[in-house]
Amino acid sequence: MKSTSLSLIAGAVALAAVTGFAAVSVPGDGGATEAKATTRLPVEQSSLLCPAPGLSDLAETTYTSFTPATKGGGEAGTAELRSSTAKKDAETDAAKDDKDKSKSKSKDKKAETDKPVVALKEPGKPATADVSGSDAPALVGTATGRLAPGWTTQQTTTVEAGDARGLLGVSCTAPDTEFWFPAASTAKSRQDYVNLTNPDDTAAVADIELYGPDGTLKSDVGEGITVPAGSGVRVLISTLTSTAADDVTVHVTTRTGRVGAVVRTADSTTGSDWLTASAAPAGTLVLPGIPADATSVRLVAFAPGEDDADLTVKLLGKTGAFAPVGHEELHVKSRMTAGVDLKNLTRGEAGSLLLTPARKDRATPVVAALRVVRGKGANQEVGYIPATGPVGAQATAADNRAKGSVLSLTAPGAAGTVKVTASAGSKGGTPVSKTYKVAAGTTVAVTPPVPAGLKGTYALTVETQSGGPVHAARTLTLPRDGIPMFTVQTLPDDGGTVEVPAAVQDLSVLDD
Repeated sequence: MKSTSLSLIAGAVALAAVTGFAAVSVPGDGGATEAKATTRLPVEQSSLLCPAPGLSDLAETTYTSFTPATKGGGEAGTAELRSSTAKKDAETDAAKDDKDKSKSKSKDKKAETDKPVVALKEPGKPATADVSGSDAPALVGTATGRLAPGWTTQQTTTVEAGDARGLLGVSCTAPDTEFWFPAASTAKSRQDYVNLTNPDDTAAVADIELYGPDGTLKSDVGEGITVPAGSGVRVLISTLTSTAADDVTVHVTTRTGRVGAVVRTADSTTGSDWLTASAAPAGTLVLPGIPADATSVRLVAFAPGEDDADLTVKLLGKTGAFAPVGHEELHVKSRMTAGVDLKNLTRGEAGSLLLTPARKDRATPVVAALRVVRGKGANQEVGYIPATGPVGAQATAADNRAKGSVLSLTAPGAAGTVKVTASAGSKGGTPVSKTYKVAAGTTVAVTPPVPAGLKGTYALTVETQSGGPVHAARTLTLPRDGIPMFTVQTLPDDGGTVEVPAAVQDLSVLDD
């Protein structure tokens, strides 16, 4: 057998472990050999991007990095997040030092700028780091080996005063080429920024499209935005158009390269938070984790295709599903953003929103998000819940405290069972697990388990055990001066494993 052919096959299997896809071709067979079976293998590398934390000198940010403990061996690997400016700073310092003929000084400075902001040492135990101020940069990072499968990093920022005040939480995102953000705004009371972060060694070029209630918001400056290599760019949405609209859908795509994208919102009355991307356009969407004490809930949806969408709206509560009075259905015109105020639809009971086609034979793809407000008057606080996929095999929410976390679990179809594991604490504590059953068409809101002897922060990992798909969200509440500061993170499948086809073929054709 030719050694080059063996290398090709081995390389394809390794690629599948990273990307989730591999096709093994044999010379002369006319194409890929059909896979007879598949197996799931852990990914060998993961990438995460964290946006620049904020615009306030009062911002205090905590990063919590975590990889769930898994069975099996493999290389230990690394999981590190570095400043997006580290490479640039190191090169600049090196150039200056070369000019000054001071090589030792260059090495010292490069070592300092290359130091990771947060580095995870082992699966099953969180690592944390704190930064302060408005000039904290975006972070870029990669995990390998046993630290790659399910690697998660939570960025939590507290701003206690000013228009940007609030508790801002975001799960750092993987790079991609397309993102949808319903529930943004260009209204005068809002200051919404699109944060773009490029993890690669070459520049990325991105386009930002805006859609309001009447369709496309014309803009000549949202096209061809260059995001330098290993760096971040922040774009104020209201500068891209002259139209002020309360409900805007932001569409981010890349012409070249890939980016991480997230929207930072700020309102003078309700504070600020991060708006993460909605799940990909689909006919049925689930938006889990509406807090029981929500005083206002606004649904924003967008149909990106050529057809209008007619949706049935249902709240999945503790005992079952019901339609909000007066808002049983929502009509979304093609390429126009629709918003509807559902007010305090939870009525003191935590729930999740389910959007389904009004006609089963016409499932028009849509994207959606919720703008949720807690508190009243001057003590209001805002959070966002985008449509999200199920937890699948496994999903994790990092940065949980001894108090303040609520885990929402919803089964939009058949009943499901999940296991929730509280990890060891970042500074000490013993992991504990608990199993929850979620009845069909309901939402269960629970205070999650806390590690025994907890010191520091911890992570919650949700694993599907049986039954139908379960969707989840974690709400973290850290009250300040009478304001119920909170943030909600959804928990879609972390993609820690991928299906690899087991090719069945006659290797004798490769013999010399």
